[in-house]
Order: sequence, then C-alpha cells, then structure tokens
Amino acid sequence: MEEMSRGLKPKVRELKYRMMITDLLKVAGKAFTYQELSEKLGLSPPILSRYMRGHVLPSYARAQQLYEKLMEITNIKDALMRRINFDEEGYFDNTPIVSEITWLKILANYAVEKFAGRRVTKVLTAAVDGIPVATLIANLLDVNLIIAKERKEVGIRDFIEKTYTVKGTAIRRCLYIPKASIRRGVKKKKRKGGEEEERKRRMRETGDSVLIVDDVVRTGETVRALVDLVESRGAHVAGVYVLIALGYRWREYLSDVIERYPFEVFIEVCPAARLIERLGRR
Repeated sequence: MEEMSRGLKPKVRELKYRMMITDLLKVAGKAFTYQELSEKLGLSPPILSRYMRGHVLPSYARAQQLYEKLMEITNIKDALMRRINFDEEGYFDNTPIVSEITWLKILANYAVEKFAGRRVTKVLTAAVDGIPVATLIANLLDVNLIIAKERKEVGIRDFIEKTYTVKGTAIRRCLYIPKASIRRGVKKKKRKGGEEEERKRRMRETGDSVLIVDDVVRTGETVRALVDLVESRGAHVAGVYVLIALGYRWREYLSDVIERYPFEVFIEVCPAARLIERLGRR
C-alpha cells in the first residue's frame, strides 16, 4: 500500500500542475485576444478554448512548455501589481490574495516552483489572511498545514509560543502553535571533530522541515516570530515565502533570516510611490 501511495504522489502533482495552466490562461486571456494568444502559444483556437475552459487538460510535457511561454508573454507579477491600490492612509484591498481562487492557485504554484527540490514536511502560516494560499501550497506539496494563532485553543495542552512587540507601538502579541504539530529533530551523540555540523545535519534530516508563508510583510515581525517558533522546536526552516512585501524596512530587520534561509517574495510594493502615482492621476 505504501509503495502504491508513493507511486501516486508524482502523478497527482503532475495533474495539479496541468490544471494550473488553466488559471494562467485565464490571466493571459485578460491581456490578449483569443487570436493573439493562439498565435503566441502555437495552439489552434479550438484547443486553446478547451484548455481555458478546463474541458481538456494539456499533457504534462505540453503543460511545461505552455508554462514557460505564458510566463514569458504574461508578466504575472505586474498583473497582480495592477490590482493593488492604496488609499490615503496606506491600506490596500487584499482581495486577490485571500479570496480570488485563480490568483490563489497561481500564487501557490509559484511557491511550489520556487521551492522545488527542497525538503518540505509542513507549511506554517499565521492567522488569518495567509491561510488560503498556505492551504493550497500544503495541498500541492501533500503535507500538513500549521496555523499560528493569537490565542490558545481549548483542548490542546502543550503549545510553543512566541511573544513580540509590534514596532512603533506598545502592543505585545503572542503566536501559539500546538507543540505536537512540529516534529523535533533528533540530536546525535557528540563526537570529536565537526560535531556541530553533524548535529545540525542530523536535526535537519530527522525533524520537520517547515515552509513559512506570510501574506503581507511590512516590518517583518510576524515572519521572525514564525521562524523563531520553528527554531525553538529544534526543527528546520525550509524557506520563507511572502506574497506582498511593503516598503523596505523589513529587509534590514530580517537580514539574518534572508541570509540563512531561502527567501522568496512574489512582489515588492512601495506604498508611498503607489499613492503618489494614484493621486497624480486625479
């Protein structure tokens, strides 16, 4: 049964990858006409129509070719950037990244592409807006999802917790995750010579390897708290994936995290520049 399960996993991932092309085609369809898209992709209009409607899925090999072409002709990041509009107070509508299923699928598949080849056994995010995309990523990777919450839930006895102060305020926040949700790495008995590197390798191989997902980063405090939660448990951080990074302060605050772990940001936005641009169009 286990061998059958292992054999099915690659096939399931290939199927999900093929289904992703439908979502990319929908985004591309907003920038190009059917005829233009047909010529750029080298597909006949009838076949293109079937792919876009999801009536037929491309083969895995063709899906890979279409993915490369679609990423060339459609700047997905710019397409999302155009959806982000700030108000006078610096806030923006995050609907595309929390509720629009087409965008959620694209964002999730982007993460899987970027962290391909890395060992990921769990996906961790903070409640609440990071949950939709983190759920899809966990589904694509076929691993469990962990949600860090600001309150302890009834019925769970042991927690890992992290308390931090929100920059520029006197507000202290706490994040909690069930202690049993992350598997601690096993420490190997000390040996002379290279024992520290051996211990770290052993911890990485035996404990969970956690991909951290955050929807929006401004100062970086939530990301650091999530990293601290994983490290305090003795597990490994597989990487950090951020959907939208605002401004530049977070880079300095998370410089050591960026240096130690793979760190991927889908788009970076300067709120002040976008607001000036918006007001200039009035």
